[in-house]
Amino acid sequence: SGLIGRSWAMVFAAGGFKVKLYDIAQQQLTSALENIRKQMKELEESGFLKGTLSAEQQLALISICTDLKAAVEGATFIQECTPENLELKKKIFGQLDLIVGNTVILSSSTSCLLPSKLFTGLKHVKQCIVSHPVNPPYFVPLVEIVPHPETDPSTIESTYALMKKIGQSPVKLNRETEGFVLNRLQYAVISEAWRLVGEGVISPTDLDLVMSDGLGMRYAFIGPLETMHLNAEGISNYCERYREGMRLVLNTFGPVPEFSGEIEQKINQAMSEKIPVIPKVLDARRKRRDEYLTGLAKLKKQMKSD
Repeated sequence: SGLIGRSWAMVFAAGGFKVKLYDIAQQQLTSALENIRKQMKELEESGFLKGTLSAEQQLALISICTDLKAAVEGATFIQECTPENLELKKKIFGQLDLIVGNTVILSSSTSCLLPSKLFTGLKHVKQCIVSHPVNPPYFVPLVEIVPHPETDPSTIESTYALMKKIGQSPVKLNRETEGFVLNRLQYAVISEAWRLVGEGVISPTDLDLVMSDGLGMRYAFIGPLETMHLNAEGISNYCERYREGMRLVLNTFGPVPEFSGEIEQKINQAMSEKIPVIPKVLDARRKRRDEYLTGLAKLKKQMKSD
């Protein structure tokens, strides 16, 4: 019932599903429910609440539970949201494996742990899958669906259909790969950003501006491959024009950074000057980020329907 669990609960309730939010600590659950209520009310007042039900109707669909067996009773889909710790996740899936039937889907929110490491050896492995959301799931719709080598095709299709039904944007990976797809792309950008700042080519704040007011403007609506396609007379023409230049630049990329030491301190100082590392300030900035994401999501939905 942490940040990701609360967000998932809101997404499923917005889709009209009954949700049981499980945690081992009653106080954690009570505060999670209060947080969800507050968020839903604010979203409703600002006109950004997802789904067709009112905030009260959605809240009525969410209940809390500290007993795992009771929490999953009657469930058709279970979304695990424990911290990114392999042993902890394996433990919870091991417990679930003993109490669920042969139809429920066991899904993990892990951002980079491979399904083969999470689910191998479980008797319900055919029902296991990774549904990796983007933080925060309520405001960013993408979900990466990553199968275990033994996952049944029906599990993949059912998960994909469910994510579509609740308003998310699912993508299917044909097989598992370290970091899945989103984080591989994200880490490639972070890695080069780190090198450029470290080499003194650009300041940390200007680096972020390159993305937010440059690449990010396009990538909010079209991906890198469509960008290539539109920036020339199709992909083949783009490659013909820019192949050599791309290879020339890419060959100058340095090794994978350590993400520590002087460069870490330099970037930390710049980011802390912009957004002080004070809980109240960070929370306010996150809230503003979520408002921007909500507005952008609304704009994208409107543009698609036009």
